[in-house]
Amino acid sequence: MRTDASLPLPSGGLYAISDGPRADLLVACEAALRGGAALLQYRDKSRDDARRRAEAGALATLCARFRVPLIVNDDVELAAELQAGVHLGAQDAGLAAARARLGPQAIIGASCYDSIERARALAAAGADYLAFGAFFPSPTKPLARRAEPGLLRQARALGRPLVAIGGITPDNAPALVAAGANFVAVVSGLFGTGDPERAARRYAALFTK
Repeated sequence: MRTDASLPLPSGGLYAISDGPRADLLVACEAALRGGAALLQYRDKSRDDARRRAEAGALATLCARFRVPLIVNDDVELAAELQAGVHLGAQDAGLAAARARLGPQAIIGASCYDSIERARALAAAGADYLAFGAFFPSPTKPLARRAEPGLLRQARALGRPLVAIGGITPDNAPALVAAGANFVAVVSGLFGTGDPERAARRYAALFTK
């Protein structure tokens, strides 16, 4: 199933990023959505294209039910097939090429790591959100470049929603939200727990106070 491409980027909240491959992917992602995730990214770095396509299609159906946008990590063609958004890193397709393939309504986000210069360039190129991190040590990317909260304060002037990622917990997230993060992106803090729904509720509550 395709997603609803008309779904806009939410104003903020929990950005859940899956940690596949895993046998309970759909169950875990549904739990995160029940817990209040505002965005869901399908992230799977394996090369099993058939499984990835099937899983992404099932997640598209799930996200449509919850009225939450689905973002595909790295894979512009899979995003086009599902009419989903895409998240691009430094080694992925260029933003202009992704926009041409996906159209004006698609949500296209991009990793800025620890670079305000990269963020400026991506904002000018039309990125819908800018992601910075890792802000804290992360089990998902233990060697990731480290970002400082001051980057979020600087990036506010770019006029794009900001995403903070990397080792974020419900306890350290408030400082990043105060610095300017519209979203906190979480992998292991959700899907590395035994109860993704309960964990998601703790993160989502940060945006309802």
